[in-house]
Amino acid sequence: MNSRIRRCKSTLCRPLLLLTPLVAALAGCAVGPDFQRPAPPAVTDYTRTAFSSETVTSPGQHGIQQQFITATVPIEWWKELHSEKLTRLIDQALAASPTLMAAKATLRQAEQSYAATSGSTQLPQVNAKLGDQRQGTNTAAAGMPDGERTYNLYSATIAVSYDLDLAGGNQRTLEALAAQVNYQSYQLEGARLTLASSLALTAITQAQLSAQIAATSSLLNTQEEQLTLTRKRLELGVGTQLEVLALQTQLEQVRASLPTLRNKQEQTRHLLAVLAGQAPGASNTPDFVMSDFSLPQALPVSVPSELMRRRPDVRASEALLQAASAQYGVAVSKLYPQLTLTANLGSQALTTAGLFGAGSMIWSLGGQLAQPLFTPGLKANAKASEAAMQAAQANYQQTVLQSLRNVADVLRTIESDAQVQQSLESANASAQTTVQLVQTQYALGSASYLQLLLAQQQAQQTFINVLELRARRVANTVTLYQAMGGGYRA
Repeated sequence: MNSRIRRCKSTLCRPLLLLTPLVAALAGCAVGPDFQRPAPPAVTDYTRTAFSSETVTSPGQHGIQQQFITATVPIEWWKELHSEKLTRLIDQALAASPTLMAAKATLRQAEQSYAATSGSTQLPQVNAKLGDQRQGTNTAAAGMPDGERTYNLYSATIAVSYDLDLAGGNQRTLEALAAQVNYQSYQLEGARLTLASSLALTAITQAQLSAQIAATSSLLNTQEEQLTLTRKRLELGVGTQLEVLALQTQLEQVRASLPTLRNKQEQTRHLLAVLAGQAPGASNTPDFVMSDFSLPQALPVSVPSELMRRRPDVRASEALLQAASAQYGVAVSKLYPQLTLTANLGSQALTTAGLFGAGSMIWSLGGQLAQPLFTPGLKANAKASEAAMQAAQANYQQTVLQSLRNVADVLRTIESDAQVQQSLESANASAQTTVQLVQTQYALGSASYLQLLLAQQQAQQTFINVLELRARRVANTVTLYQAMGGGYRA
């Protein structure tokens, strides 16, 4: 056995030993650019002109003054709305949503793909084989007297192969797969954020519709009472048929709006159930009203550079950029020499008992160095990968710009909606007072039906606008949490 090893060193292994300096020089090198995390945007503010550090106030639960503070969004940010029903629903959705289940499975797939490639490239590949052959030979081909011989040939072999990865192609492949794992991780985080935000916004919409239905029903009752009173006035000769018809027209128009509002309310209930991983007809989906939500006084706003580290879509785009950079390195590595070492050790015998006996040993050592000489396709492939990397870089920059715009828009919206709400709350108070005064005058006969009709229409529209603004104030808070990337998970 020792003599065989000596022969190996002097014959078969000599070419491999000559490659040692080359291996030492190239091992561990990786061609292509080393990925550098993009620098944060060189801005300190989201808007060209500074926005107020606090909003204006309005009467009621949903008109409090909110202050913008430099802070990060809590992980369970939805609890800042102080709605136990919403918290329970989101917790249920995070555990049962098929969308999240799919995102988690995709992440596991990416992790296993990385592990599979790592196992096949980072370590030598070892395979064991057992063989049994029935063979027949004829000695005439060797110049010996004719004769046939039939025998069994048994073999047991262990084969080892290893790619030295001289140009770092395997290393870049693993880097790309690791970036894909990060990408799927951020996709999962983004799916959680989108799911929680969608649930919160849908619940707020349902609460707004419930308030609007209640307000419309109340208005309908008032109009029915007024219609009854107008008909009595007509019987007494004080009113006119024109007044009755006008009030009845308005009443039916209001009545016709209720089925549409109730239909939208049912659709929000269906959406809430599906988002929570249930069938649309699930009976345990909660119903929300505006009193279920409170505005948080403090609104966290992180600086732009910190935002880039917290928004899942920006981090996912960054991971795609890193994957594209690594894939470019893989394409470039194919232009360089590829060195593969192989070794086989085993035995052959005519009987199974003789497989491990003396004289049955067989072995081989080999090395293969391949250098592309004329392969225009490889160079074109490298240029294509470089273009893909440049496209990923441009996409990342666009994602950053969109995220900054997203935050800037919601900050301005919070500021302006608070101002609009203040005016509408004041207008609503005046409109309600006006309706009460005109109703009294109409009952006494000192106001016409046209005056009453106009006052009611103004009051109705003003109150509906107020309900919309109250809901928008809460929804704007949710949108800000979402724009800030939601709760950061390390």
